[in-house]
Amino acid sequence: MVVSKAWTLRQHFQGFPKASDFHLREETLPQPKNGQVLLEAVFLSVDPYMRPYSQTMMKEGDVMIGSQVAKVIQSYNPSFPVGCHVVSDCGWRSHWVCDGAELTPLLPDWPQDIPLSLALGAIGMPGLTALYGLEEVCEIKKGETLLVNAAAGAVGSVVGQIAKIKGCRVVGCAGTDTKVSYLKELGFDQVFNYKTVTSLEESLREAAPHGYDCYFENVGGKFSSVVMPQMREYGRIAVCGSISMYNDTTSQTGPYVHTYMIFKQLRMEGFLCARWKHKHQQSLRRLMAWMTEGKLRCNEHITSGFNNMPAAFMGMLQGDNIGKAVVKNTASEIMEAAEDRGTR
Repeated sequence: MVVSKAWTLRQHFQGFPKASDFHLREETLPQPKNGQVLLEAVFLSVDPYMRPYSQTMMKEGDVMIGSQVAKVIQSYNPSFPVGCHVVSDCGWRSHWVCDGAELTPLLPDWPQDIPLSLALGAIGMPGLTALYGLEEVCEIKKGETLLVNAAAGAVGSVVGQIAKIKGCRVVGCAGTDTKVSYLKELGFDQVFNYKTVTSLEESLREAAPHGYDCYFENVGGKFSSVVMPQMREYGRIAVCGSISMYNDTTSQTGPYVHTYMIFKQLRMEGFLCARWKHKHQQSLRRLMAWMTEGKLRCNEHITSGFNNMPAAFMGMLQGDNIGKAVVKNTASEIMEAAEDRGTR
């Protein structure tokens, strides 16, 4: 028997999440049966989507949703031998038993000098989200001007770099001067700190006097209301997130976008990367190629310790991270779990 740790949603969030909204419990897992594997978390992801999903997809007491890079430590499934690494959507769990149906193996030729944690970032869901938002939704073209907000995050930082690879002019904004400096290092053409500028409207206009062909939306709310008048005719907007609204206790209202949508003939589309699941393997290989060629760079904000999952999640929501926020299951926790297996 294996005793797994799991973080659950003690109570639905009211406004910004609090430590008391989470509960750490232990659960005894069954011995894997024929066709099953036992997983041990190595890296766990914390992402903005978890906040709105918790309201609509979870009940109080459920294990927090999320992905992890896990190691197979016991296997009765020949497709997943002991020692291999997979991406699992089993949530905030230290261990899990499953039949492998929903597991995604890492790319078989994963380079040794590329951290496995990037399977939760640029070579994973955030990277795919960036790629599909630009290619499938925005249908971005060489020479166009792109605006991306929350640009120093896991998705935004990849969005800007892919747009540069495609020969576009990229304008990004972020919430600290350190993040602004990071984005400049990545090759963004214009970057500003939206928290310190005198006028968001004027800063956007100065960065792109002729307007924006494409807008990769991660923030929502008032920010988007300011962007709409500066979209160019036939502009395309990929709506990936609205993090500025996730913790609202009162719903935001207008201004509304309809007039600009009509007279500028804009196309605005929300999307989830799972729509293009049939392309994932090919797309991950493209992202990995850019990474190994040095065209794609990624920063990670790594928190040590499974017990720090809630703190990492809350820190990510308030913008502590540059790049992808990840939690590393520490060696001491893994050792403790192994000792527990040995005494049961």
